[in-house]
Amino acid sequence: MKRLLILASLSAALMTSGCITVIDAKGDDDAWHGNNAQPFDAARADCDARTESRDAFRACMAEKGWTRD
Repeated sequence: MKRLLILASLSAALMTSGCITVIDAKGDDDAWHGNNAQPFDAARADCDARTESRDAFRACMAEKGWTRD
């Protein structure tokens, strides 16, 4: 019985970690497009620090040359 409990716990942990990997692997940065834009990571970090809403973040990124579909 103890082995079954350990096996079930390990199986659940492996299945959960696989789901997290799949979700995180999709990435959110793929939807941004820039033409003659500032470097993406620097622009994102600056806009994250200066804005609090999603709309303000998008406007900040647009000022730096990045748009999102």
